[in-house]
Amino acid sequence: MAMQGKLRLGVNIDHVATVRNARGSAYPDPVRAAKLAEASGADGITAHLREDRRHIADVDIERLMAALERPLNFEMAATAEMQAIALRHKPHAVCIVPEKREERTTEGGLDVAGDEGRLGEYIAPLREAGCRVSLFIGHERRQIEAAARIGAAVVELHTGAYCDLHYEGETAKRDAELEALREGAALAHSLGLEVHAGHGLTFETVKPVAAMPEVVELNIGHFLIAEAIFLGLGPAIKEMRRLMDEARAA
Repeated sequence: MAMQGKLRLGVNIDHVATVRNARGSAYPDPVRAAKLAEASGADGITAHLREDRRHIADVDIERLMAALERPLNFEMAATAEMQAIALRHKPHAVCIVPEKREERTTEGGLDVAGDEGRLGEYIAPLREAGCRVSLFIGHERRQIEAAARIGAAVVELHTGAYCDLHYEGETAKRDAELEALREGAALAHSLGLEVHAGHGLTFETVKPVAAMPEVVELNIGHFLIAEAIFLGLGPAIKEMRRLMDEARAA
């Protein structure tokens, strides 16, 4: 079992760009949001450059690479175009996520076990370039074991189902999903993978995930950007940081 050390918070600034793009304006600026997140306690910044460029744009990645003091976690699909962009910028971390044009947000995790050969070849140049490669997956044993076999440094466990069940009032199913996440985190850690988690986490749902000793980083975006409407981005991040630290200490 991992040490209960400080849990890192990665803040995803995608949906600042979503609001910007809704009007085709120059504001709100996702880079400004990223700098504010750094000042408010974020340990890293996450940005997903989608194939359809629905929120983050190529120029945002360029500006983030130039402006950030904390590491950039570059989320992307496993395409040749995205690989070339990642190899050009060489961000600290690259997180490979599944992507479909018609989805509202990332749905489910990568099928690493079903695409092991291709993904192994795909991530090799990224690893050689010095990027820490993360795979966004579910908690299933076969996916975690496949991620370890192909040489990923990190797995990020998809917490979306747990969060959905919480808000749907499905208490028993929520608790079962949470236990499966715990088991997945323990397995991944035992295989030498660094364990991250994210998707859908809120003030109400973060503590049980933050308390998992093997998890070293949470990536949270949509909720923090939404909560910023009411609290401001800085206070929303600080409150999330407080809840994470409280859960870790307990």
